Amino acid sequence: MQLRALRYFVTLAREEHFARAAEACGITQPTLSSALAALEDQLGKRLVERDRRYIGLTDEGRAMLPWAQQLLAAHEGMVHAVEVLDGPLRGEFRLGVIPAATPCVGQFTQALLRVHPAMTISVRSQTSREIVRAIEAYEIDAGITYLDHERPSNVISVPLYAERYVFVTATGGKCPGLGEVSWREVAGYPLCLLHQGMQNRRILDGLLSAQNLSVNPRATADGYVALLAMVRSGGLATVMPDRYVGLIDGADWASVYPVAAEASVSRIGVIVGDRAPLDPIAAAALNCARSIAEAAS
Repeated sequence: MQLRALRYFVTLAREEHFARAAEACGITQPTLSSALAALEDQLGKRLVERDRRYIGLTDEGRAMLPWAQQLLAAHEGMVHAVEVLDGPLRGEFRLGVIPAATPCVGQFTQALLRVHPAMTISVRSQTSREIVRAIEAYEIDAGITYLDHERPSNVISVPLYAERYVFVTATGGKCPGLGEVSWREVAGYPLCLLHQGMQNRRILDGLLSAQNLSVNPRATADGYVALLAMVRSGGLATVMPDRYVGLIDGADWASVYPVAAEASVSRIGVIVGDRAPLDPIAAAALNCARSIAEAAS
């Protein structure tokens, strides 16, 4: 059984489209279809339901998928284990990051590339649930996500920092007084926030609920760039992690206020799959996280 054919099969299951899967594999669609047909002939089972387009996996295909993912990951881990004996790791490091943690990506990638300069890094913006699913499916090597709320299972984690919040309004509009802003004051503004599919929004809703408060935002988005654009246009305000303050530092259109910490903060950290043996790339991610946390302490 060829690993190449298994990789095509796993990619098709992820992309759910023949042309996109072929493009992701860097091959033509006929080559993909031929390799899959050969794999099915070898197993004596049909793995993919198809007519002129992809319909889905058969029962046999769904049963085989996690084993194919695990086999490909084991092969990659074996290569990395041999490779690391000769020096720094090579290849692609795949990192999933929640939007709330995007500002810390630069520090993390710098730390990783300092130790493994021959690596390349692919960063994906994902929700916390997508990160856990992608780690389970061996689609990413590590994630930066929340550690305490909706705690991920079957992972090894290293905390990076504790998340705190700031309130952002447009300069010249309605603004609170000096100093910290309470959640009650926040709830009194017309808001734009992340949608409820994002864990940061669910955490904010929980903090508000603890104060017997709730909000119905005028607008929602899946990232902070869109929220800040709406704030800048005037009329709306938002709440975001304090790590974003550095990205808008000096912007004359933004007024930023710390939100009073009336509840426990949320920890954000690096997670990898809890597997043995641990892929050297996953180990490298944990080591980088520990070095960042130690430097900050």
